[in-house]
Amino acid sequence: MPPPRLAHLRRLLSLHSPPPHPLAPSPVRPLPLLLPRAMAGAAHAGVATGSAEYEEVLRCLSSLIKQKVRADTGNRGNQWELMSKYLQILELEEPIARLKVVHVAGTKGKGSTCTFAESILRSCGFRTGLFTSPHLIDVRERFRLDGLDISEEKFIMYFWWCWNKLKAKTGDDIPMPAYFRFLALLAFKIFSDEQVDVAVLEVGLGGKYDATNVVKAPIVCGISSLGYDHMEILGNTLGEIAREKAGILKKGIPAYTVPQPSEAMSVLKQRASELGVSIRVVPPLDPRQLEDQPLGLHGEHQYVNAGLAVALANTWLERQGHLDRIHVKDHGTLPDQFIKGLSIACLHGRAQIVPDPQVKSEYKDTSCPLVFYLDGAHSPESMEICAKWFTHVTEKDITQPGSLEKPHSSNNCKKILLFNCMSVRDPQRLLPRLLDTCSQKGLHFDQALFVPNQSQYTKLGSHASPPSGRDQIDLSWQLSLQTVWENLLHGEKGLNGPSSSETSLVFESLPSAIKWLRETSQENQSTSCQVLVTGSLHLVGDVLRLIKT
Repeated sequence: MPPPRLAHLRRLLSLHSPPPHPLAPSPVRPLPLLLPRAMAGAAHAGVATGSAEYEEVLRCLSSLIKQKVRADTGNRGNQWELMSKYLQILELEEPIARLKVVHVAGTKGKGSTCTFAESILRSCGFRTGLFTSPHLIDVRERFRLDGLDISEEKFIMYFWWCWNKLKAKTGDDIPMPAYFRFLALLAFKIFSDEQVDVAVLEVGLGGKYDATNVVKAPIVCGISSLGYDHMEILGNTLGEIAREKAGILKKGIPAYTVPQPSEAMSVLKQRASELGVSIRVVPPLDPRQLEDQPLGLHGEHQYVNAGLAVALANTWLERQGHLDRIHVKDHGTLPDQFIKGLSIACLHGRAQIVPDPQVKSEYKDTSCPLVFYLDGAHSPESMEICAKWFTHVTEKDITQPGSLEKPHSSNNCKKILLFNCMSVRDPQRLLPRLLDTCSQKGLHFDQALFVPNQSQYTKLGSHASPPSGRDQIDLSWQLSLQTVWENLLHGEKGLNGPSSSETSLVFESLPSAIKWLRETSQENQSTSCQVLVTGSLHLVGDVLRLIKT
């Protein structure tokens, strides 16, 4: 590329720095009945369950899930030195050193940023590997080759290669790696053997002690938006959290971030300075640079993630000597490959709209009476973003690409919240942010449903189902969530507002909640139900699995 064109591209992708900037016991209320065991199991009947060998692989993987309290301080860097031993056992040190890695940490948007970056580089003609977490339905979603989930056949082959080698060399002194560490090791094996041109890696948790951080010399690093999450492990202040995320920065490796709160930004810049690198701040992508093409991932916040992805992909191309592959334009828009990559990017469970295929309207030419709006938000900041998206799409009746059909208009619509979050999160920080943002936009929920995640029973297998006995199900957390919600409503509407039985319900299982929603929608088709599913990516994945069967 001639120097003038290179200078023009750098101006187009210019970077700048931003300005500084106890739960009361809930009364026991009547609960909807738990679905029979057979019915709960039938929810998985339409999902491709794979071969018996694949089920055995999933069983082995499940055995690596440690039933350890996540807030245990031992989780921070727990036996980090074991990672080097695992790499030696699997002979992965040299293969990892040869990988051309884009490494991304952050609290919010790191998965979306990785998805955008991978899609851009794939659109530039490179063979790509993408490692993200968590998965929603099938563990193979975590490993994408050229934009597609790894095949079952390849996954089984690489799994047994890693599993057998580790089993032969581990024992009392060197235990088998924990679940996420094993998956990261598996990703390195897959991407090195598949000879990808670029491996895009999303940090699982934190950064400094994350299993992906065995990469010593990535091509470029990125840190997406920071906020309060995993505080039981990463720290109670933005500064402490930022210090953990900055653990992926490396000496001499270009680094980028997005506009951050001043406390977090100062820590990132300090760590970058200690390493002798400058961390450059990327502004949100200007929609005009897309030539009227929409982003593949929806929501205004995605322009922040897209801007970071563009900087990461451009730097990867530049450092690898591949800028000649892209066609720079003179009128201020992105190269065609960048626009294509950003517009075709796909990541389920983030601002996703899915009409329920099992609920049909009785009226000709009318849309689905039950529509799920799914977003895996699970931090206070992402709750606010989720609320803004939900109010926008339901008010404007926007149909997103990928929807099965046009959602209902906002007339005669019931707004329902389907919610759960992990017990390590503080619902008194999550639910007020969601409720307040919706209220400010003029949206009020008619009902809130609180459920346990289905996946806490199913682990990774396809055939497991929730326990059949009522006495085995602990709903104390869901009742606590309901209490927080009711207290918020009473504060908003006064003590004379609707009774709790009208405004919220606790269900013993997710299948029973879905069954209730379907029956309610089918019985009263003059009113459609728009259901916001949020609070947990695991919950979003469980809902997707159930409604798509």
